[in-house]
Amino acid sequence: MPILHSIVHRIDKPSDEQPATLQLAEAEPTDSEAMGSLLTAVNDRYNTKPKAWGHFADTEAGPFAGWVTAYIENESDFLTFSHQVAEGFTAMIDDQLSVGGYLLIAHYQQGDIQYLGMALLHQREGVGISEALEAVAAPQLNLSQLTLAARLNLTQWQSDTLSQQYLSFIKDRGGKQLAERFGEWLGCQEGVDATSETRTLLKAFSDYVESEDLAEEQTREKTDALIDYASDQARRGEPITLDELSELVDEQQPKAFYDYIRHQDYGLSAEIPPDKRTLSQFRRFAGRAGGVSISFDSHLLGSGVEYDEERDRLIIKKVPTQLRDQIKRRQG
Repeated sequence: MPILHSIVHRIDKPSDEQPATLQLAEAEPTDSEAMGSLLTAVNDRYNTKPKAWGHFADTEAGPFAGWVTAYIENESDFLTFSHQVAEGFTAMIDDQLSVGGYLLIAHYQQGDIQYLGMALLHQREGVGISEALEAVAAPQLNLSQLTLAARLNLTQWQSDTLSQQYLSFIKDRGGKQLAERFGEWLGCQEGVDATSETRTLLKAFSDYVESEDLAEEQTREKTDALIDYASDQARRGEPITLDELSELVDEQQPKAFYDYIRHQDYGLSAEIPPDKRTLSQFRRFAGRAGGVSISFDSHLLGSGVEYDEERDRLIIKKVPTQLRDQIKRRQG
């Protein structure tokens, strides 16, 4: 990924009782290859973390939005911008963290999209091999401990679209108070709940497949297309776009799924931040034996469908309308 600008500042926090001190870098790093590797690793980790998605608040968004605006409009250079962010960030976390770290700030591009990202990186003790072929202590960045990081889609923010999801930040359940403080400092107004939106999308898909009365093979193909696309977007840290998804679900009728969602009014946004945990639970169980063919979405097990292991029976709590009508006609 082309890195337009990047820098690392150091925040020291000896203990809870002592105030954090900031060591500002006075120039951007010269080793762009190493920085590229670091940024790729940070982004990969960031994409796997639970996040809040939103946009800058219309009023009282805070100083961060102003700093970004001044930088993008060339009223300040990247170094000045990074110093403003580092000083504000340090003041924000001073009474929240017991340890410091390295604040990475980067302006980079992926494809046609430009991003501005920041992450607080911590170190841990590791072991390496010296030139004398001896084991030596070698401090390493601990990316698994990534708890404070944010990413702004600059291209989307500056476009004419009405997106409400161009700003995201890590929102771990274990650090709720810190995440809320971070979101306030960013001036982020959350637009959607990723978990809830993903669940609603999968519910809409299940309803759509049932309404189309598709063969099991077709249903499986469409399910795989949805999961593959959504999972890929999650890995890239990008939202699911309903237009794109609709085309993948049905190439012959590329607008069919999109029109179904809008007609049924599920209240879904045009862009949905995917929740990986919810997606991983959405697969289909299927089986055929003795003239009976059964298939259902795996997330329904325990709610819409129950398995009685002792008697080896499936209990379907909600019989599909078409199947119920066929059985009634047969009995009548």
